[in-house]
Amino acid sequence: MAFSEFKTIADVQRKYEIRYAEENFVLCQELAPPENFLNDFEFAKENIDIFASEASRSEIIISPLLREIYKKHFHRYSFWIQKSISYDTTLTGTPDYVFSQRSRLGKTVLEKPVVIVVEAKKNDFDQGWGQCLAELVASQKLNENPKITVYGIVTDGNLWQFGRLVTDLFTKNTENFTIDKLPRLYGALEYIAQLVDQENTS
Repeated sequence: MAFSEFKTIADVQRKYEIRYAEENFVLCQELAPPENFLNDFEFAKENIDIFASEASRSEIIISPLLREIYKKHFHRYSFWIQKSISYDTTLTGTPDYVFSQRSRLGKTVLEKPVVIVVEAKKNDFDQGWGQCLAELVASQKLNENPKITVYGIVTDGNLWQFGRLVTDLFTKNTENFTIDKLPRLYGALEYIAQLVDQENTS
């Protein structure tokens, strides 16, 4: 069974006894992205149909935005695209994006996952969150410490939703973010990075 076999949050809840809650925990401020990123993004919006396909959303919106956030945190974390992770025969598969602690051995070694990002295929956020939560459970087990928070993001490029898993409680953020309010979204992504930093330095 792969991560994609989980179709809803409830599927994962039932199998792994995960409780569900909702809370607005992404308490961020607007933050302007760097000018070079904005210029590239504006060029793409004006000249390319950025929502024409899943590939265009990934290559023009999601990957560049995550990479831009990563530039500020690369000294402590690694950024993976389509990197397989596996805990057992059920919790196995390839998340779209993973942020992990940086290995002392270099960029080729995956250490403890801290943030999982899933693309909502065909704009299906129910399945996106089922897959993401399964990947968060796998990350939690690989980290060997359920008290360490792991964060999840599900997006179709336009809409961005956030969640977190700590011990047996999954909390979905009540506020959603959209690409048309880019400073707000960029601030939310940076806020998650700061939460990860706080937990890993405390």
